[in-house]
Amino acid sequence: MAAEIPLVNGTNSFCVTAYSKQRYEQSISFYSNLLLMELASRGESSTILTNYALSVEIVYNEDAVRDEETKALYKELSEAVTTVDWRAKSPSIVLSTVDTMRVRKQLDLCQLYPTELNPMEVYTLDPQGNVIGFIKTKNAISTMPSGPNMKVLMSKSRLGSKPMSSVASSTDLRSGVLDTSETYPSLPRKIGDKPGKAIAVMTSGGDSPGMNANVRAIVRTAIFKGCRAFTVMEGYEGLVRGGPKYIKECTWEDVRGWSTEGGTNIGTARCMAFRERAGRLLGAQHLIEAGVDALIVCGGDGSLTGADLFRSEWPSLIKELLAQGKISEEQVKKYQHLNICGTVGSIDNDMSTTDATIGAYSSLDRICKAIDYIEATANSHSRAFVVEVMGRNCGWLALMAGIATSADYILIPEKPASSREWQDQMCDVVSKHRSRGKRTTIVIVAEGAIAADLTPVSPKDVHKVLVERLGLDTRITTLGHVQRGGTAVAFDRILATLQGVEAVNAVLESTPNTPSPLIAINENQITRKPLRESVALTKSVADAIKTKDFKKAMELRDSEFVEHLNNFMAINSADHNPPKLDADQALKIAVVNVGAPAGGINSVVYSMAAYCMSQGHIPYAIYNGWTGLARHESVRTLNWKDMLGWQSRGGSELGTNRATPEDSDIGMIAYYFQKYKFDGLIIVGGFEAFISLNELEKARDSYPAFRIPMVLIPATLSNNVPGTEYSLGSDTALNALMQYCDVVKQSAASTRGRAFVVDVQGGNSGYLATQAALAVGAQISYVPEEGISLEQLSQDIETLRESFDRAHGRGKFGKLILKSTNASKVFTTKTLADVITAEANGHFDAKPAVPGHVQQGGLPSPIDRTRGTRLAIRAVGFIESRQHIMKTKKFDEDNFDVNDKTISETAAVLGIKGSHIRFTSVRHLFDTETEFSKRMPKSIHWEGTRAIADHLEGRKKVAAS
Repeated sequence: MAAEIPLVNGTNSFCVTAYSKQRYEQSISFYSNLLLMELASRGESSTILTNYALSVEIVYNEDAVRDEETKALYKELSEAVTTVDWRAKSPSIVLSTVDTMRVRKQLDLCQLYPTELNPMEVYTLDPQGNVIGFIKTKNAISTMPSGPNMKVLMSKSRLGSKPMSSVASSTDLRSGVLDTSETYPSLPRKIGDKPGKAIAVMTSGGDSPGMNANVRAIVRTAIFKGCRAFTVMEGYEGLVRGGPKYIKECTWEDVRGWSTEGGTNIGTARCMAFRERAGRLLGAQHLIEAGVDALIVCGGDGSLTGADLFRSEWPSLIKELLAQGKISEEQVKKYQHLNICGTVGSIDNDMSTTDATIGAYSSLDRICKAIDYIEATANSHSRAFVVEVMGRNCGWLALMAGIATSADYILIPEKPASSREWQDQMCDVVSKHRSRGKRTTIVIVAEGAIAADLTPVSPKDVHKVLVERLGLDTRITTLGHVQRGGTAVAFDRILATLQGVEAVNAVLESTPNTPSPLIAINENQITRKPLRESVALTKSVADAIKTKDFKKAMELRDSEFVEHLNNFMAINSADHNPPKLDADQALKIAVVNVGAPAGGINSVVYSMAAYCMSQGHIPYAIYNGWTGLARHESVRTLNWKDMLGWQSRGGSELGTNRATPEDSDIGMIAYYFQKYKFDGLIIVGGFEAFISLNELEKARDSYPAFRIPMVLIPATLSNNVPGTEYSLGSDTALNALMQYCDVVKQSAASTRGRAFVVDVQGGNSGYLATQAALAVGAQISYVPEEGISLEQLSQDIETLRESFDRAHGRGKFGKLILKSTNASKVFTTKTLADVITAEANGHFDAKPAVPGHVQQGGLPSPIDRTRGTRLAIRAVGFIESRQHIMKTKKFDEDNFDVNDKTISETAAVLGIKGSHIRFTSVRHLFDTETEFSKRMPKSIHWEGTRAIADHLEGRKKVAAS
C-alpha cells in the first residue's frame, strides 16, 4: 500500500528490465516495498508502479545469458559492500528523500555517505544489480510526474502538481514538462508505432524578414511532435517541378540559426503555371510522391488564395491523377485529404483580421531609421523631404511611419482627396508647422497613393507642389527594397516563431471539414482565423478602392488602422487649428514619468500633449518625477515647438526617478495638485509608477486634490506591471538586446566551440530573457522565476557538449546562454561562465557578456512609438470620460466614498490583456493580482513561451520542485 505522502521523489520515471521470471517478480516486490509504491498496471511482461510523484516500469524480457550476468553483478557488488564504490560499477538512479535514516532502516544491504551516523546519501542494490540512491536534498532530479501512464495518475495526485495539458503531453509545445529523450536534441519519446504526419512548408510571393524564423519553427515543431518535416523550395514553382531537389525532407540541424537571417532561405518565386489546373495537378502529384499530407504556406493574400484553392480542388485532383495512372489506389486512400494552413508574410501588413503580418514591423523599422537619418540632414538645411515607401494597396507603412516620426503629411490609398484638396491640405499643414518654427518637412507617400479620381500621386507630384507653392528646398528619397532587406526585428522573429508553432498545431488538429486556418495576432495574442474569409476581406479593400468607395475601404480595414489614422490627424494638428471642444469642457491634464527610462516614454508625452491641444485641453508636465514636484514645483505647460523631435527620442525628456509620492512628501504633492487645479493625471512608468498610482488612490480619503481620474501607462523593459501583458520600452530593450546577441554570436562563431553567457536586465522578471531567447535562438535561458538548480545546470552543460560534439560546419558556430541578472544570487554571469567552462572539460568554453544599460538606451522602436501614441490618446479619453464621476463628489465629503467601486475605478492601469486593451482598477490589481515582495504580477502571462523556446532548441528541462 502506498504511503499517503510518498517517501521519495526525484526522477519522474525510469524503467528496469528483468531477464527471468523470478527476477521480474523480485523486482516488483523490491520497488513496491522500498519505494512504497502501488500497482498502476500489471501484465505478463510489463508492470507499472507509482507513488504519484514517481513511476517505475518493470519489463520482463527472457534472456538466460543476460540473467546470469546480472546475477553475477549482484553477487560481486553485495560481497564488496565495504571495499568498492557501487556507483562506479553499475548503472544508478538517484532519488530525493527528506529522511535518509528512514530509508536506512528498511535496508539490509547498503552503502552510506559521508558517515553511517548521519548519512546524506544512501545506496542499495535492486535484484538486477542496479544502484538505487537516496539523497538528502530538496530536489535530486525532478518532482513533476510524467513517464508511463502518468496522464491517468495525475488525476489522482495528492501532491498538488499542475494538471496536464488536454493535448497529449508528448506532443504539446506549450506543456512545461515532457517525457523527453536523453540526448540532444531532446525530443519527446515516441508513444506507439503510428507514423506522424508529413508536413511541408513553403514561402511564396514577396519575401519578408521573419520568414526564415517561421520556417525554422515549423520544421522543428513538426519534428518535435513526431512528424516528418519538408521544405518546398522556390514557392509554388517548387511544387510544380517536384522531386527531391524542390521538395526536401529537413532535419533538426538543417534550420539551425535561421531565425537571425533575413529573406527566405528556401526561396520564393512567382509561378504562372500553378495558376492553371494543370500546374496544380502536378503539385498534387509531387506532394503525394514525397509523402506529404499537410502544407503550411507563408505568404501574402495571393499565395494563401492559391493554397486554399489547391485544398478545395484536392479531391478532384487525386481522382484525376488516379485516372491517369499517376498514383495508386493505396495512395488515394492515404492522401485523400490535404490540410492547409497559412501564416502571413507581407511587409505591407495588408491582411485583414490580423494586427500584424510577418515582416511588417521590420520594414517599418527600416523606414523609421531612414527618416530619422533624413531628419538630421533636413534640419541642417531647413529642407523638405518626400519619402516614398512600399504599400501598393495598403497605407499601413506610411501611416505608422508618419506617427512614429511625426511626419508633416502622409498620402495613402485608403483616404485620398481630390488633386486640388490634397495639395491645399498639405500646403496648409506644412505652412502652419513652418510658421511655428519647424525647420524640417517630411511628407511620406505610399507607392499606391492616389487622388480621389484614382490618379496616382507620385513623389514627383508632391515635390513639385512643395517647390512651386511653398518655395521649399525639397529632395526625394525612394527607399525601395531596402525596406524588405536585412534581418527581422525581435517582434517579427517572435511573431513568426509563435505562428509557426501554432500552424503545426492547427494542421495536426484539423479535420477534413475544418476550414483552412490563418494564423493571426490580435493585440498580444496568437489566434486562428478562417483563411478564406480573411483573404476575401483583404481583397474587398482593394476592390472598394478601385470603385472609389473609400468609405467602405476604411470600414473594411481593421479598427486599429482607423484608430491610428484618427490619432495621426489629431496629433498632427495640435494647436494649429481651433480646438474641438468648447472652453467649458477644457481640462488641465498632467503627465509625469516615474521609474527607469524606457523606449516610448517621450512618444507618450508628445502625443498626449499634442492631442490635448487639438481637443482644447491644457497639458502640464511634471519634471523630474515626484521629487521634482515636491522640492522644486517643477510644473510647466507643454508647448508644441519645444517638443519637436520627442516622438523619436530615447530616454525621458521630462526626467524620471524611482521615488514614489510617499517617499517624496505626498502632502506637498497634494498642495501642488490643488494649486494647479489638475483635472486628470497620466503616469508613465514601471513598478514604481504602479506603486505611485496606488498611493495616490489610497490618499484620496485625506487629500481631495487626488480625487481626479488617474491612469497609468506601463513603461518598463521588465514588463512586470500588473494589469498588462505589454509595457512600453520592452520592445525597444528586446531589439537592443537582440542586436547585441547577434554581434556576440558572430564573435563566438568565429572562434567555433564557444558559448557566451549574456547578462540580461529585468529585475525579478524573466520576460526579457525569455523573449530574447526566442528571438536569437539562444540555447539556454535562466530566469528568476525558475532560478538555477545544480541539476538543470549540469544537464544544460551536457546538452551543450553533445550539441557541439555532434555539430558539423556551421553547426559548430557559437551558442548563446541568456541569464537574467536576478536568476541566481550565487551564479553571477562571470561565475556561471567559469563553471560551464570548467565542467565542459575542453569540449567548449564559455565567456561572459554584459550589455548593461545598452538594453535601456537607443532610439525607441516603431512599436513603442506608435503604441505610446495610441495609449496616450486612450488615456486622455479615459480622463475625459470619467470627469463627471469626480466633479460633483470631489469636495463633498458626505457623498465621497473611497470604497465606492465607481470612484475607485477612476484610478486605473491601461494595459493590453490578450486581444484587448483594458482599464483595470489599480486597487483591484494591487489587492488581488500583485506579488508585492517580488515586484511582479501573480500571473506570468509569458510562461508558456519558455517551453517553446526550450523545445525549439532541443533543451532538456529538469523539472523544478
